[in-house]
Amino acid sequence: MVTPRTRHTLACHSVLHQFLSFTGIYMERKYSMKWIFLSLILLVVMAFIEVVLKDLQPRRSHYHPAPVFSLTSMQQNIIPVNNTKHFIISAYKDHRINGAIRIISIINRDKLNRLFCIISCAQEDRHVTEAQVDMHSDHFGFPYVTTDLLCEVDQSCRPTTVTISDSSSSSKIPNSHFLPIQNQNKMEQNFQYNFTTCISNLFGGYNNVLQFVQTIEVYKILGIQKVYIYNTSCGPDLEKVLHYYEEEGTLQIEPWPIDKFLNPSRGWNFNEHKGDLHYFGQLTTLNDCIYRNMYKSKYVLLNDIDEIIVPYQHATLGLLMEDLQRQHPSVNVFVFENHIFPKTVFDSSGTFSFARWKKVPGINILEHVYREPDRKNVFNPTKLLVNPREIIQTSVHSVLKNYGATLRVSPDVARLVHVREPLQGSLSKEQLILDTKLWNYKELPKNIDCVLKNSGVYDGDSDFHCKLFSRQ
Repeated sequence: MVTPRTRHTLACHSVLHQFLSFTGIYMERKYSMKWIFLSLILLVVMAFIEVVLKDLQPRRSHYHPAPVFSLTSMQQNIIPVNNTKHFIISAYKDHRINGAIRIISIINRDKLNRLFCIISCAQEDRHVTEAQVDMHSDHFGFPYVTTDLLCEVDQSCRPTTVTISDSSSSSKIPNSHFLPIQNQNKMEQNFQYNFTTCISNLFGGYNNVLQFVQTIEVYKILGIQKVYIYNTSCGPDLEKVLHYYEEEGTLQIEPWPIDKFLNPSRGWNFNEHKGDLHYFGQLTTLNDCIYRNMYKSKYVLLNDIDEIIVPYQHATLGLLMEDLQRQHPSVNVFVFENHIFPKTVFDSSGTFSFARWKKVPGINILEHVYREPDRKNVFNPTKLLVNPREIIQTSVHSVLKNYGATLRVSPDVARLVHVREPLQGSLSKEQLILDTKLWNYKELPKNIDCVLKNSGVYDGDSDFHCKLFSRQ
């Protein structure tokens, strides 16, 4: 059978042969204008055939990675407040305090002055009120701190946008400085998602692709439907994966160019790490993510990208939470202990030591199945799973202000799997605890392979077949 591709090849060979013949004649006739004209015509014909026959080839529905994105092409989430050292991030209607507006902000603790809320109303007028400043108690010694600015709303105003000013005059503030007021409608059921994960920050050209994909795929098996990531910078391979997950609908990327405004710290302790703001503004992004998902998601998980809250007695997070809420109906904050799986200690069997994964940047968490034992009298860090409608302010390892009770979940029920540098590096493999819980998810290797292939991280054809997602 003669296919369009075959016809394309034959046509090109024929045209090329004629072109060479005419070129020889052209040289013999010593630059005859007639043959120059014919040669130009042939070149045009060849280009036309190339376009037409290429169009005859079957079209593919495969996913193709788009060009990598840059923060400069995205909407900016950080707005400086004129004549101050402060920044506003996002604004939300808080139905728990008579519909006041809560503005997530970053405030310089040493340069605090009177601030005013400039509220745009649906009636095309503006309402001005003094902002109430509620600094979060955790700032770890840094000069800039996550802060809630609370704005009371006049009963005659239906607020649509808001900004902060050092002056009660609203006439000279450009519209571009106003934040849309989110969470206008209160919801208590029929949420868009059951579980959303908030990943606080990607920075420093983060390119740990394999661990990132493995973590997201474990969460999808456990029932996570949406992941929010605040991205300052990441590596080129991870950008492909981010775009793939965004197209799939799993991932929401929030641009976070905090380094364009401040000197963010790469650590949590000011005396040790210096800088303007704790850990690239981790506390600000976590609080913003809670309010952003307050009426979108039933539960929100707050953790880092190298951590996974894994149930050990239930197949999914949904089943885990059904059990916990039935036993503890007043609890709205669930705390999970961190357990270290040293990335320096490998599984001896080589069960998941795939050659194809060794070509991918990052850590293969399925090879690290030995965890460190608990240490008595040593604080074990924790991460959180919360009902966002009951949270007022959060820190990294604990909630600062909330409604309802808090429960520390037993590690026998669920624990935080954290593959990283060891904390007890002097222990031998025999002194560690073998924990192959992640191996129970049999579909995990295939799912990981498919993401790596479809996102373009794998080069060339692979010896496995993946179903490509379809967005209708």
